[in-house]
Amino acid sequence: MIIRKQLITLQERMQEPRQFIQVLAGTRQVGKTTLVKQFVERCTVPVTSLNADTIDENNPQWISKQWADVRQQMRLLKQEEHILIIDEIQKLKNWSEYVKREWDADSWSGLNLKVILLGSSRLLIKDGLTESLAGRYELIRMPHWSFAEMQEAFGFTLEEYIYFGGYPGSAKLIHNEARWKRYILQSIVDPAIEKDVLMTKRIHKPALLSQLFRIGSTYSAEIVAYNKLLGQLQDAGNTTTLANYLKVLGEAELLGGLQKFAHAPIRQVSSIPKFQVYNNALLSTYAGHGFMAEQLDSARWGRWVESAVGAHLMNWAEEHDYRVFYWRGGNNEVDFVIQRGLDEVVAIEVKSGKRTDNQGIHTFADSFHPKHSIVVGGAGISLEQFLLLSPEDLF
Repeated sequence: MIIRKQLITLQERMQEPRQFIQVLAGTRQVGKTTLVKQFVERCTVPVTSLNADTIDENNPQWISKQWADVRQQMRLLKQEEHILIIDEIQKLKNWSEYVKREWDADSWSGLNLKVILLGSSRLLIKDGLTESLAGRYELIRMPHWSFAEMQEAFGFTLEEYIYFGGYPGSAKLIHNEARWKRYILQSIVDPAIEKDVLMTKRIHKPALLSQLFRIGSTYSAEIVAYNKLLGQLQDAGNTTTLANYLKVLGEAELLGGLQKFAHAPIRQVSSIPKFQVYNNALLSTYAGHGFMAEQLDSARWGRWVESAVGAHLMNWAEEHDYRVFYWRGGNNEVDFVIQRGLDEVVAIEVKSGKRTDNQGIHTFADSFHPKHSIVVGGAGISLEQFLLLSPEDLF
């Protein structure tokens, strides 16, 4: 059992005087509940831990009742401090309004009741926080597991991480690939799409969104026009609908569409997307021919390598406040461009065997003058070293 850095952050914040609700948010199967269990085991303050998963979604009053019970416990036992943890809070309708009411009541009365909320849907959590709890919370973001974490916890090799990705719950199944794929689909993909996305956003064509996710995942690390996708989708749609659905999938940290880097924002928005999964397990589930078979095909394995680099960059973009792009000019490409603020730009080229004559990084440097130009693989930094780095260090 490893200690993720988010646990240290949570411990430090909960030791501070009561000021903000602490919210742990991330997609499914990234270890939120496990992290909170580790926190409780180390906590010296009385804790009440609840789970809203089995509560009727139309019963948000449950929040107020549980909150009142904790207040009563504090009064009877003369507790000066208490921590209330509610998991799967987003399952209850109007949950944020009830949390706001109870939190504000404690703030007014000076009760030292601290609160931790967990949610498996970043979309539901995000909507509730922005609607009702602005100024009352701090977000602790739980990204997909990195290569360093999968290596430490499960002994993953570099090749295993590139193919099987970073879902800790599936790590012990990788030697039975059929069983591993079933787990990814049944325990991660299906709930993420059917519950976290379709129950959160107004999706008029749910079948189209599901198809876009499945097909888009197979194109991870590739630049593909929406018009090309339309011919492969069974449900009718248009490019605007696909772009909107891809944005939703990106907010859910499943599948993103990178825009082409340009100085003019309007040119970025109108560009052809480069598809990018947030976890390479999604690429392998839909497009993988087998762990060993993919490594034997250098061209295909090169795309898995590039996708792993892209997933690494995407997972930490929000945490370190940068954006991820690609760039193409004529026959030249730069695999990834990351930008922080207006002036800090870093170009990243992945030497994975798919292009041997690409001069994109040099052409890009002449045109945009990035702060750094980094080559991953070949004569540059090794892939393993890159995946062990924090992307913040690239600046």
